[in-house]
Amino acid sequence: MSIITHIKKNNLFELVTFLLIILPIVSCKHQNTLPDPLEAGWNNKAVCEVLEDNDNIRVLKCSFPPGIGHEKHYHNPHFGYTLAGSTFKIKDTTGIREVHVPTDYSFSKDEISTHEVLNIGDSTAVFLIIEYK
Repeated sequence: MSIITHIKKNNLFELVTFLLIILPIVSCKHQNTLPDPLEAGWNNKAVCEVLEDNDNIRVLKCSFPPGIGHEKHYHNPHFGYTLAGSTFKIKDTTGIREVHVPTDYSFSKDEISTHEVLNIGDSTAVFLIIEYK
């Protein structure tokens, strides 16, 4: 006899227990345990602020003086624009690399992504991040 047949023959309590314990384990939906860009900071200090939040988008302005980064966090699909560039050490799923991000540079991601960054340049970098809802 399968576990489901056994539960059906017994009681509602067993069915509810099964659903609460087993289904979250086999669920295909991924729940991110990392902070989002607004929640993530650097050494317990915020690096992003909300400029706009409505039914369609959330716009963040994130500033990174030299030596300041952004702890590991996730991004939902988004568009980004660099108001002021600098050089960063970036750690993501592909490894660790140094990247010069120029002023007026734009970028986008169509899927959830994760990374950690550190401004290793000598100027403050500022980004606009536009998240789609």
